Amino acid sequence: MVARSFQVHHKDSTFSVDYDTDDGLEVFKFQLFSLTSVPPDEQKLIGFDGDSVVSDDSDLVSIIEKLRLVSISEEQQQQEESTAQNDELLKSDEELARMLQAEEEALLFQQYAAHEDDGKFEQQLRPYVSQVLMYEDTVRQEAARKTVPIEELEEKALVSLAKEGNLTPSKNEQDHAFLLQLLFWFKQSFSWVNSPACDSCGNNTVNIGMATAIPSEIRYGASRVETYRCNICPTVTRFPRYNDPLKLVETRRGRCGEWANCFTLYCRAFGYESRLILDFTDHVWTECFSQSLGRWMHLDPCEAVYDKPLLYESGWNKKLNYIIAIAKDGVCDVTKRYTRKWHEVLSRRNIITEPALSAVLANITKDCRRGFTSQVLSVLEERDEKERQELERGLHSTDNDSSSLPGRRSGDKEWRKSRLECGSDESCSLSGSSCPVRSCFDEHVTKIHNAFLPILSKLVEEEFPKSRAVEVLEILKGILMDLKKSPFKTRRATIDSVSNINQSLVHQLLPSFTELLNALSMSVMVDGDGKVNISLAGSAVKTSLALPVALDALDDTINNLNNCDNFVEKSLCLPLLKLNRIHSGSVLASGEEIPFGIATSAFDGIRKSKWEEPNGARGCWIMYKVSENQMHELVAYELMSANDVPERDPMDWVVEGSNDEGSSWHLLDKQTSQVFDSRFQRKTFQIASQGFLANAFRSESLHLDTRFQCVAFIFLLMKLDAAVSFVSSGCKSLSSLLKA
Repeated sequence: MVARSFQVHHKDSTFSVDYDTDDGLEVFKFQLFSLTSVPPDEQKLIGFDGDSVVSDDSDLVSIIEKLRLVSISEEQQQQEESTAQNDELLKSDEELARMLQAEEEALLFQQYAAHEDDGKFEQQLRPYVSQVLMYEDTVRQEAARKTVPIEELEEKALVSLAKEGNLTPSKNEQDHAFLLQLLFWFKQSFSWVNSPACDSCGNNTVNIGMATAIPSEIRYGASRVETYRCNICPTVTRFPRYNDPLKLVETRRGRCGEWANCFTLYCRAFGYESRLILDFTDHVWTECFSQSLGRWMHLDPCEAVYDKPLLYESGWNKKLNYIIAIAKDGVCDVTKRYTRKWHEVLSRRNIITEPALSAVLANITKDCRRGFTSQVLSVLEERDEKERQELERGLHSTDNDSSSLPGRRSGDKEWRKSRLECGSDESCSLSGSSCPVRSCFDEHVTKIHNAFLPILSKLVEEEFPKSRAVEVLEILKGILMDLKKSPFKTRRATIDSVSNINQSLVHQLLPSFTELLNALSMSVMVDGDGKVNISLAGSAVKTSLALPVALDALDDTINNLNNCDNFVEKSLCLPLLKLNRIHSGSVLASGEEIPFGIATSAFDGIRKSKWEEPNGARGCWIMYKVSENQMHELVAYELMSANDVPERDPMDWVVEGSNDEGSSWHLLDKQTSQVFDSRFQRKTFQIASQGFLANAFRSESLHLDTRFQCVAFIFLLMKLDAAVSFVSSGCKSLSSLLKA
């Protein structure tokens, strides 16, 4: 018998193994199995010298003491992955070589197919150069700013950042967020015109041709005027195609030309470096330089889409050729930003040769920059060079940022079909197949729901009848509505507009309101005349986050209170009260709709927001895990139908818990054939089997039909804060997806 001590290294761990060599290698492997969970038949032992492999006929007395244990299956997988990576690299190299060859051939072909520079290309660009200079006019900028609800957009921008946990954003971050809100607002405030409504009766019209522009139309650049005849009355309606953004700020309607023209003015009116993007295959949009991103960003106001430059080629299936950016300080060929098929695009660029195009753009840019100081020119030239390098890098990028891009959404469906811009999948969305792990900043939601306990307890204690209790909550709702309507930076309300009886009631119940007001970052003060003044006590953004939640929670509480048979102490439970709600977790979902249907919207407590899974018919899941990985018991959870259609409601699902971070699962609840009778209907589901402590929970969607999950919000009720995970089958383990 020979006793030996081995040091066995496996993955990131080292095990000390004392072993009797007479027992043989098989017993030694079983001992390692108990330590590493690697089955004996999958073990491969290698000496640390890298040369010796321990086999059945190896002498355990003389082999090296330091060994490395490798799982054969893992080694094979690594080899397969390595082979796949090498194949992919080879494929990438071959693809790159093929593309470069195709580019060379396209350039050679262009020498014969493209026209000599006859000045027509420059003639086509020059009017746009004059047009963008209108965006610098202070009168036009002021007219644009006057139409924008600036404070409302500022609030939405700050709230959007706060929902991501950024309560103290930099100026660049605020500017970026405001620009996106400006884009979304513009989409809602500007109207797309397929054919204008009849000027006389408002009915539909049909195009009958063109008309000569009159002086009042020419004044605002409408050299083209479309005419339409009403389908009901004999009225002929004129539709001037205005080019002056000042007029478009007034009319607020048009097609892509008017949309991009006007929106670019709005961007300049708020100080963003902007340029108009002219697509020679008949589209126009905007680019703005984002200081936050450090680069030019694509914005399409017609679609309310941002930073998706491959939308047109991959989503709309456009056969691009020339895309030119036009700004007050020059013009630039940015086609390479919008394609991953440059060699194909090159074959269609036959209007002018590439050298001639570069010369034309350089001459126009030189004219635009005439009179600029050397310092300004230096800055612009440096940025031009960075953009040129960025375009070249992106052109041959292997990142698949073109997946799940939809066809065109703006314009009449038949018109889009005639232009072949509907895309290949009409159900496609702008979201990807998955979303990143997101932090859920929703502690205020829990505080608000908890704050209803002292209010309702006080009403029970004072023996208020149900009708009187509802009246109190309606008064409280009115106070919160006044707060919501006031300017968000100086939010305040005074309780002096209700009757003397109600004022007395408010004073009586005011102490019970304190916890709710604290959750709203508000403070209350009663002056010498008995007037109650409520004002900000903390961050204005936190109050903006919390007020919609409180109002929705009040509506829900009033509804549940009305449904109570008797308002007594035993009523203070689900669904009237929702205590100890989970908060401050990490969220991950199978997919999400950007920007308004992201996963954290399921937990923000706001009725109008929702988590939306665009591919839910294939199975969908959402996970929520609180910090510190604590063990807790799930008591209940709640779902709410969203705003759109019943077909998108959740129907069948299971909820499971795990006490080992997702390695094994225990069924907690199963629901089938659930139907939501109305929009924004809440349903509470209590867990029947009590006592299971878990650090992870999951729910799996069981139905796989044409539906996709669309939930306004989900929250979970715990005896203590807990972790939750809604997951589909085939998902990776929770511990690997969500690290605490």
